[in-house]
Amino acid sequence: MKKLSVLTAAALMLLVSCSKSVSDKQQEEENTVEATTRRCASYEVLQAKLKEDPSLQKRMDEIEAFTARYVAQKSVNGKLEADGITMTIPVYVNVLYSNAAENISDAQIQSQIDVLNEDYAGSNGDVNKTSTYQTVKAGNTNIRFTLAGIIRKSTTITSWGTNDAMKKSSQGGIDPTNPTTSLNMWSCNLGSGLLGYAQFPGGSTATDGVVILYSAFGSRAKVPSGTFTSTYDLGRTATHEVGHWLNLRHIWGDRRCGDDFVGDTPAHDGANYGCPAAGAKSACSGKPLEMNMNYMDYTADACMYMFTAGQETRMRATFAAGGPRASLR
Repeated sequence: MKKLSVLTAAALMLLVSCSKSVSDKQQEEENTVEATTRRCASYEVLQAKLKEDPSLQKRMDEIEAFTARYVAQKSVNGKLEADGITMTIPVYVNVLYSNAAENISDAQIQSQIDVLNEDYAGSNGDVNKTSTYQTVKAGNTNIRFTLAGIIRKSTTITSWGTNDAMKKSSQGGIDPTNPTTSLNMWSCNLGSGLLGYAQFPGGSTATDGVVILYSAFGSRAKVPSGTFTSTYDLGRTATHEVGHWLNLRHIWGDRRCGDDFVGDTPAHDGANYGCPAAGAKSACSGKPLEMNMNYMDYTADACMYMFTAGQETRMRATFAAGGPRASLR
């Protein structure tokens, strides 16, 4: 088990059935785009932002110190909300499209909100798919999401990168709506095989939020008529990226046997892909059983289905009085 270390944190901050009819199969082919290997650019984007803004490192160090105090004390300066239980986050979805497929439907968008609510409530149907790590599963994080609005924009830009252009109307994108009191998500066609990326707490409000590949946005299981990529079609890309937005790191700490600053996750020697066999062990010290079903790994949507209690505490710290996302209270 990894232990949270403020000094370490500061150093590392440098950062489908076989019996389908022919027409069913044809419809699925029309609603499927080429699959990609899970690739999240959140860490790489963070490194670029640290170079661009020398003051960001200090802000993130302060956030990490605050989080460490919160984890140690379990609460900082009072309750999170008046009821002390549930945080409800308004979500604005910004859809950028250059063709009809990229202009995903309201139903596909709502299915993503539904997946987030299930995954963050621990009410997802696959949460008990295995008893592995049952004792540290988060269960209900008491974090909820509600769709506040959908903004659509037709564009001639056919592929977007990681320079945040999709978040800027001056560069053909859509400016975030109420970024200090809501979560902004951008659905667009990402290049370079990317599924998404997020901005960690501490960055500029002008670019705050989460970006998701349009065909990995929402759930095919909930909206079969939507447009989806294979393997990443159950809405877990957003679950993963929103985790980053709430200050979670990749479970392997973005380096071999790195630290994700969470005490109840095992050390991983790298990302896992697809659906690893049960009982896979890490090559890190002690060879712990890997938590490849954790949302912050890189496994397929169907094979990731849990946060830990430690990850829940870390996410809740962002909302606490004095925390980096306290304005959402």
